[in-house]
Order: sequence, then C-alpha cells, then structure tokens
Amino acid sequence: MHYPTIEHHGAKDGVTGSCHQLRMDASVSVLVDCGLFQGNDASLPEGPGADRLAIEFPLDTIKALIATHVHIDHVGRIPYLLAAGFEGPILCSEPSAKLLPIVLEDAFKLGISRDQTQIERYIAQIEKRIIALPYQNWFTLFDSEELIARVRLQRAGHILGSAYVEIDLNYPQQNQSKRVVFSGDLGAPHAPFLAPPQAPERADILVLESTYGDRLHEDRQSRRQRLEAVIEQALQDQGTVLIPAFSIGRTQELLYELEEIIQSKQSLVADQPALPSGKRAGVRGETTHTEPNWPELPIILDSPLASRFTDAYRTLKPYWNQEARERVQSGRRPLAFEQLITIDSHGDHLRIVKHLAQTARPAIVIAGGGMCSGGRVVNYLKALLGDKRHNVLFVGYQAKGTPGHAIQTYGPKGGYVDLDGERISIRAGITSIGGYSAHADQKGLVEFVTGMQEWPTEIRVVHGEEGAKKVLISLLREWYRRNKLSVDIIDRWDGGEKRAGRFG
Repeated sequence: MHYPTIEHHGAKDGVTGSCHQLRMDASVSVLVDCGLFQGNDASLPEGPGADRLAIEFPLDTIKALIATHVHIDHVGRIPYLLAAGFEGPILCSEPSAKLLPIVLEDAFKLGISRDQTQIERYIAQIEKRIIALPYQNWFTLFDSEELIARVRLQRAGHILGSAYVEIDLNYPQQNQSKRVVFSGDLGAPHAPFLAPPQAPERADILVLESTYGDRLHEDRQSRRQRLEAVIEQALQDQGTVLIPAFSIGRTQELLYELEEIIQSKQSLVADQPALPSGKRAGVRGETTHTEPNWPELPIILDSPLASRFTDAYRTLKPYWNQEARERVQSGRRPLAFEQLITIDSHGDHLRIVKHLAQTARPAIVIAGGGMCSGGRVVNYLKALLGDKRHNVLFVGYQAKGTPGHAIQTYGPKGGYVDLDGERISIRAGITSIGGYSAHADQKGLVEFVTGMQEWPTEIRVVHGEEGAKKVLISLLREWYRRNKLSVDIIDRWDGGEKRAGRFG
C-alpha cells in the first residue's frame, strides 16, 4: 500500500463528529480529533447496529491524538476513545490544554457518570495525557529509519486555542516526503480575541472544512450594528432577547461585543435625568418608557459551563489579540462588565426563567445550548417561545435535525418545535445573524488554499453539508483551472472514496 493514507471516521457527510486517521505507514498512525455526532449526524449510523458513540476502528497503530480545538464535535468522543483502550498522548495547543479538561469533565458527566470520585480520577488521567504544544514549533511524533514524522500547530482563529495541523512525513529509505495539513475549523477574520488564520506555506494533501463553503459573512462592523439593531427592535416588544450560545467561543465573543455596545451608549444617557432602577430597565407595567437603556439593561449569562470557560478566557489574556489586550489595559472589562449577571445554581436558573416569563422584563439572556438540543436554553425556550413579546436570536450554526434548526426554519412561519417531548408553538420573534459564525466563510476557505505558496495536489473536503461542499469545490476547481494547476478533490465516501474530479 502507498502511504500516507487517510481514513475519515466522522465529519465526512456532515458538520459534526470530526475524526480523521492519518496512516503514515503500516504500523504508525495518528488521530486528528475525536468528536461527538450531533443533530441528524447522530442518527445516521454507518452500518446495521452501529453505535455513533462507539469507537469502531482499530487502535493498535494510533500513536497519538491531536486535538485541533475543544468544541464537543471535535473532542466529545475522547472518553469513549480512552474506554476503548487508547493509551497514547493527547496533543493540543497551550490554551486548549487549559480548556480541554473542562470540556471533557462536562462530557464525562453527561455521557458516563456524575460520580465525583470517578470524575476526578478521569480528569487526572486526561491531564497526564495532554502534551501542550506552543504554536509554530515542530514536535517529533515518530522517528525511525523508515519514518520521521513531525507535527506543528498554527493558529486557526476559530476559538481560543484552535489550531490547524501541519504534519511533515519523511521516508528516508524511499527518499520521499509529504506534508499533510488538517484545517480543523478555521475562523472568520476580525473575530474578538483572536488573530485571523494565516495560510500554511504549502501542503501536498489538505483536509479542508467546508461548513460555510456556499456563503459569505457580514463584516464585523456590519454584524455589530445588526446585533445592536436587532436587540433594540426586540426590546421594543418589552420582552427578553434569548440568545442560544455555545459555551466556548461564541459566548465570550458576544459578551465582548455587548460590552462594546454598552460602552458606546454610556455618553448617550449620561445627561438624562435619573429614574428609579425598575423604570430605567423598562420593567413592564412600571413605565411607558420604551427606548432600551443599554447601560441599565441586565445581561444574563445562564450557563455554568460557559461561566467556567469565561473565567478561563480571562486567565489566557496573553493569547488574546492586540485589540482585546489594549481594551483591558485601558481599564475596561470585556468579560466582567457591570451589567453582566451570572446564574450558577439550578434553583436560580428556574427562578429567572419564571420571572422573565411572567414579567416580560427587558433583558438579554445568553443561555447554554447552542443548537437548543440540551442545556438551560431549553427551559427558556419552553417558557418564552409561545409569547410574541420575546425574541430568539441565533448567532451560530444550527445543524439539521436539531431543535435550533427547526426553530430557525419554521419559527418565522408560525410553526412549532418539539422540546422534551412537548410540542411548543412558536410565537416569539426569530432572527439570525450569520456574521457571528466562528467559521471562515467561502472567501476565507478559498484563501486558505490559494494563499499557500505551493497549492495542494489533493484536497479532501469534509465538515460540511452537501450543498456547501459542492459550491466550494466548484470554486476551488475554477481557481486551479485559472492557474493551470492539477488537483484531486475528494468529497464523499460511499463504501469507497468518491472524487469530485481531477482538475487541470
């Protein structure tokens, strides 16, 4: 067999469950990511009786796991990987090394056990396995007479700690070498906290995500203006703006943007006469004042996991981009501003849901459960979706088959969604702002390829819906044709690799 080869154990026909095995030779391989399947992906087993949580591929040649970042669809199956007998190290960036134990503790609690002794033993085992790699430095994975393999992580700009993976393979006896690049999830430009990804120098084989391969995002200024306008319009309804958010990455970016909006509003209300606090906040029934007073507007973060990640983000300031560090140096607190209220206990969570449902007090709630399939956001949705005074604002990708996708699709048509076995009619306002995606858009994905000095001769398009893949592949094909270069593009695996065509 000719090496290297790649087997895709997830994210090959959808956007979740990322898991890719790079076979360097007959006895040595590495795994890049090992994530959970979500939405429709979770209900499509690969064969009769298959379990999408189970690790159904042999582990005997896998020497290490490389985690591109700590989102659950990239690392959520690590508990099952360890249970299946994997004994190798877990390589990740230095920020991810601090965040990964938090993610895996939550995954262990949800999927395996809440016994504290078991959890502590498990996390201690995880921490012993982690090898934190500095960005831009080569690390030797394997060194023998037949094979020398090195890995380097580069900033991917997706969430704090995210990386794309460069793997250099040298076969001394054959006088051959290959560079394989796994994009992981690439970030959009101008994201809060993060520097944008830079294209690698070269790649022979590229495994490329395609989540937004068929669309373009708004620029940062436009999306912030839309966020502000959407919230102000929603607050005219004298209700709550509910934002389902992923615990890591999106939540912190939203807080950063909301703090910026509040800061810009301070001067607008500084000369207004003081009102009782309830009226300043626009409590229903106490005032006819309808203009939202941002500096007094409560912003509620109701997700213990998101709160832990937010605390971790604060400790990782050296990895923030220059703009974010300068904001802190000027005395501002983008992740701990005055209007921010954190809800920790389950009892407080239930009380705030009841209070907002009964009073329709204007507030912004960021609740854990980005695709609305679990987490505290579900209780808010059950309480608020049936009331037209409230609004739900989506700022992240909603995978097909998730309640979030159903609400986003059918809510504007007056439809319904099933939550916890209960059918909920949707009367609340439903809005989406695509510009807040943490993924690169079509332009960013293409530039990741065309920005290389030496373009790949093989591209494997993964982590995308079929339509997004097709559009991206067509565009890449045109770029290669225009530059009179050849490329082999592989986009589907139906009992064997199906190529989108060799172009050039």
